[in-house]
Amino acid sequence: MPAYAGAVQDLIDELGRLPGIGPKSAQRIAFYLLKLPSEDALRLATAIHTVKSRVSWCRRCFNIAEADRPGPEAPATTECDICRDERRDKTVVCVVEEPKDVVAVEKTRELRCRYHVLQGVISPIDGVGPEQLRIRELLARIGGEGIAEVILCFTPNIEGDATALYLSSLLADLPVRVTRIASGLPVGGDLEYADELTLGRALAGRREVGS
Repeated sequence: MPAYAGAVQDLIDELGRLPGIGPKSAQRIAFYLLKLPSEDALRLATAIHTVKSRVSWCRRCFNIAEADRPGPEAPATTECDICRDERRDKTVVCVVEEPKDVVAVEKTRELRCRYHVLQGVISPIDGVGPEQLRIRELLARIGGEGIAEVILCFTPNIEGDATALYLSSLLADLPVRVTRIASGLPVGGDLEYADELTLGRALAGRREVGS
């Protein structure tokens, strides 16, 4: 692929670092951006700058959290809207892989609990072990927040099953009920793309782990 003038090539290179964007796609996006009116390009740049300055991880559950004001300190000390909601059942925590899974579960309207986002699943082939996940923080919450039930809500594939099995073994000796969503989801299907009715039934039919 030919090299372009400095600024254009720099943009192509940066776009090419995004997941799922190859060299040709990066080039197409770069030239699309060049054709945009300046105000549209500036709006995109402003949105990226704003999300980096205001959005971080919730200090309690590691879901996405937005600070009330921009700045380097505010995002690190804030909680997400769900953790701040006093109407939530604080004794039940639904453990998911990524923030997008919180959105999927919320759409079902089956639960009014809190969440814990592991920010990944155990995947040895990708070099992801338990120490790379937010498991230690989950155990601390169980000991300090009076949690009575932990719902394991992962995509039904090899990595999701391995993560659920590992967590259930860790939690087996703790005074907490551990459940897992029922098999209303197809094996290998992605939680994010499950329809609300199917996922809702899986949540409603969750079962005790080990049963």
